[in-house]
Amino acid sequence: MLMKLCKRCNRKLKSQKSIDVGMGPICKKKYEAELAEAKFNNHQITIDEVIGVPLEEVR
Repeated sequence: MLMKLCKRCNRKLKSQKSIDVGMGPICKKKYEAELAEAKFNNHQITIDEVIGVPLEEVR
């Protein structure tokens, strides 16, 4: 018997919907939040980038 496990936490998935998605509802919400945060952070700039100071000089 093949058990379906969550891609994120490796727990056993109970519903067919979770099995189809590949993760349980809590992990899915956490995963979506992580993706949204990564997308948000990808669009952020630093004040140094605004004023034109190269990052190497700041560090």
